[in-house]
Amino acid sequence: MTAPPASPDPICVRVNDAARMIGIGRTKLYELIAAGEVETIKFGNATRITTASLHDLVRRRCGTE
Repeated sequence: MTAPPASPDPICVRVNDAARMIGIGRTKLYELIAAGEVETIKFGNATRITTASLHDLVRRRCGTE
């Protein structure tokens, strides 16, 4: 018996999920979005955060605060 294929990692996530992923609150995440630190994509009224921008943010902040 073979294991089912692994689901692909998401390339964008909801704001709440993005905040939880990096351990901050929604308000702080919206501040980072407004400052241009995190990339967003709009699908109609839905705002999504790219996981690549979350990884980039953590890399940039690593060791600086």
